[in-house]
Amino acid sequence: MRMSGLTKLVNVSHGVRICCEALGKLTLQNSSRNVGQLLRIHQNTSPRVNMGALTLAARNFSTTHSRRDLMQFFDDPKNWPENEVKVGRAWKLDELRIKSNKELHQLWYILLKERNMLLTMEHECNEQMELFPSPERLDKVKISMKNLETVVRERNKAYHLLETGETGERPQRLMANSLGIRFMYRSLEHVLPPFMNVKWMKTRSLGYGGRAVRKFLLQYREKLYNEKRKAKNRSRNEVMMLLRRNPNLDVDLLRSKYPDVDIDKLKSSDKVRGHYIPKI
Repeated sequence: MRMSGLTKLVNVSHGVRICCEALGKLTLQNSSRNVGQLLRIHQNTSPRVNMGALTLAARNFSTTHSRRDLMQFFDDPKNWPENEVKVGRAWKLDELRIKSNKELHQLWYILLKERNMLLTMEHECNEQMELFPSPERLDKVKISMKNLETVVRERNKAYHLLETGETGERPQRLMANSLGIRFMYRSLEHVLPPFMNVKWMKTRSLGYGGRAVRKFLLQYREKLYNEKRKAKNRSRNEVMMLLRRNPNLDVDLLRSKYPDVDIDKLKSSDKVRGHYIPKI
């Protein structure tokens, strides 16, 4: 009984090896047509071969267009002398939300290959001191990948909320670094709890203090306040000039574009009044 089982195992391994070697010699066009014929040939030559194992081996065997060079990392050669390459826009969130998970998975690897190709072309153009054609392609690919990650994160959050009642993302909290600047700290998983890992607590102290830090925070907050104040005044002046030149401008459109400006209060001021004769 042991010898017969060993003989069957040897025959199966030998048949699978012969099938894989023969499939490796086939081209991409003939592989799909000759799989059935190849299985029939091996069935007649070795009747002890397990056909289920051969079918499984042939089913899992996938072939792609063989490329023995690195040209997939470079753009189409006809685009090399061009100064501009016509491409489409980036993928939008609404377009990605209607796609299935399989399509998103395939699109991610397509965008990944495109990004690697563009980065290689950019590096090669810099080495050759030439102009990289249409550099906005890299920005469009990055925007598409960012939108795709956003859609996948939305689906993961919805799934975890439905199954467990939690978002499934890493917990985070607002903390301050050594300079007192607040940031979102994402918790990490450690082998030891914080009260036992004293060495890590000393090297990764998230507190701040000292006279120099307080002075820095005072000037930093003053800078942020000035930037916010200048941006608000800039928007106010833009609305003022628009109302002065176009007194019949749609107010709702201005409110949607400039939500921080009090348009009703601004319309009652004399600065909005233009150099025109009012109708009596």
